[in-house]
Amino acid sequence: MSKPLPVGKLPADLLQALLAKYTRPDDRVIVGPGVGEDAAVIDFGERYLVAKTDPITFATDEIGWYAVNVNANDIACSGGVPRWLLVTALLPAGSADAEMAESIFAQLAKACRALDITLCGGHTEITYDLDRPILVGLMLGEVEPAKLVHSAGARPGDALILTKGIAIEGTALIAREKGAELAGEFPADFLARCRGMLHEPGISVVREARLLRQHVDVHAMHDPTEGGLATALWELAAAAGVGLRVHREQIPVLPETRALCERFRLDPLGLIASGALLAAVPAQEAERAVQVLEEAGIPARCIGEVLPADAGVWLNDAGSDRPLPRFPRDEFARLVG
Repeated sequence: MSKPLPVGKLPADLLQALLAKYTRPDDRVIVGPGVGEDAAVIDFGERYLVAKTDPITFATDEIGWYAVNVNANDIACSGGVPRWLLVTALLPAGSADAEMAESIFAQLAKACRALDITLCGGHTEITYDLDRPILVGLMLGEVEPAKLVHSAGARPGDALILTKGIAIEGTALIAREKGAELAGEFPADFLARCRGMLHEPGISVVREARLLRQHVDVHAMHDPTEGGLATALWELAAAAGVGLRVHREQIPVLPETRALCERFRLDPLGLIASGALLAAVPAQEAERAVQVLEEAGIPARCIGEVLPADAGVWLNDAGSDRPLPRFPRDEFARLVG
């Protein structure tokens, strides 16, 4: 019997092997399944259809808000506009009631309105052996062929831009799921601010992805999620067949994130990170990219550079290079697991 896999994403090497073995090419599939690719892209003539599915399994509070924004982010990272959402809602037998169902629907509707997305279908079910609701979103969007961006587009010499800060989603999750434990250790206003990071600075990257696509020649965009920024960087490197160097002192970590990570001995580099946009742009446009975002009120930094594939993937810390760490299990999953 093989060794059980840890909670979280399939290991990248296993996933790549399964995709190579069990998928087949299709002339209309412009971007198919692959490690580090955010969404599938299908040729529909004058427009490409962009499709993304993602489950929400960690969060319980405001799960509908997560489902919309996490899936919309990946459409935006492809250069597309999120348009339509289908949701499969699995509710726990024994605790699901009409109030829970209506709360989830209300959250979905509110998040869809904010992004001008139509909730157009799905499935609902009361399911046994669940201790919490699980939502699986399928987001559809569209993009003009000339505006398509995907993770495989990063090129040696590009600069790596990161918005807002890492582990925004992880910070909100910790405060929401561990609130009772933290109540006696941190001020109430601090914990409220951490919980509120779901909305401010927020887990959506749709706006910043659109701004970059409009004003800069973006080669790649990626949405760091489970496994944190470190996993997103490894995925980007795998998708594009490149090396990377990132500078730890340039990676923005918000004070709230740092405090909660220190409390639970978590590494913010491996903590679920929706809310930050990772982008590869030509080095000569890096300053312009940061300026465009900052002028729109979105903090951004250049955190590193893209290298040739044989150069490796590195974290530069205090002037010294070491291999960028890998996180086979998200730090939040390790905390609650």
